[in-house]
Amino acid sequence: MSFALAAMSHAPTLGRVDPGGTIYEEILEAIEGVKEFVAEFDPEIVVSFGPDHFNGVLYEMMPSFCIGAQAEGIGDWGTREGPLPVDSETARRLHAGVLAQGIDVPRSERLKVDHGMLQSMEFIFGEEFAKPFVPIFVNCVGLPLGPMGRIRLFGEAVGRTAEQLGERVLFLASGGLSHDPPIAVFDTAPEPVRQRLTSAVVTSEQRAEREAMIMRAAHAHARGEGDCKPVNEAFDREILRVLGSNDLAQADEWRNDWITREGGSGAQEVRTWLAAFSALSALGEYKTVDEGYWSSVPWGAGFGVVTARSLA
Repeated sequence: MSFALAAMSHAPTLGRVDPGGTIYEEILEAIEGVKEFVAEFDPEIVVSFGPDHFNGVLYEMMPSFCIGAQAEGIGDWGTREGPLPVDSETARRLHAGVLAQGIDVPRSERLKVDHGMLQSMEFIFGEEFAKPFVPIFVNCVGLPLGPMGRIRLFGEAVGRTAEQLGERVLFLASGGLSHDPPIAVFDTAPEPVRQRLTSAVVTSEQRAEREAMIMRAAHAHARGEGDCKPVNEAFDREILRVLGSNDLAQADEWRNDWITREGGSGAQEVRTWLAAFSALSALGEYKTVDEGYWSSVPWGAGFGVVTARSLA
């Protein structure tokens, strides 16, 4: 039995907007390193923590977390559409084990997954990956958000349950560091937007239009236009420091308003990283194997890639 972790940012702009310098090439090289790390570890179980962008999980029912026992990709940003190879038996065992520890978490037999989780999965296992995995949704956009300490406790519960399985377990996390995309807020949104955030069925044409709008905004930001927050490298470095410290209780002090103020609206996706590192920590101390970080002014985002292993 052993645990390993791979965490990386996701970015629809990757390969579509020049991040400046040699950042793009360096990120691709780092992803190759993650693929080699995962292949060497040869996981028997893969557990992937990821967010959603009001594509698959909406206010019709907005949980803080959800374990998927069956799932399908929605196909946004060129990621996979249709049924996903979910390790259903393991997902149900993890769900039961987390509940037994007093952490309330729903289970979905039809979890819808967007690029927030699938981009990283496809980077590591290929676009048509067949590797069974357990998808775990972590809410990062549906306000109000719970405290970070709750994320830590949830991740630890997942890790303790995974320990009982007695196999090699890889925890994945996909989420941004500092970045500030426009994210709708239900409580202040006009009624048509509220309807969209509640139970909308998005056609492929509507999705293409939405993605084109996002790309126009991304190109405008790269030209120095718009009012999104700039990348905050100091914030990103502090997040990475705590995650690698083996003292994750420090993250309990990360207030939600501080995260948004310093890192932007998209920085709440660090919740997926905290959940995965917390799961890793359930087996005891861990060590960082490799860490890469890039601060892109044209993207207005920090991009991180980290691998780690338990010492047990």
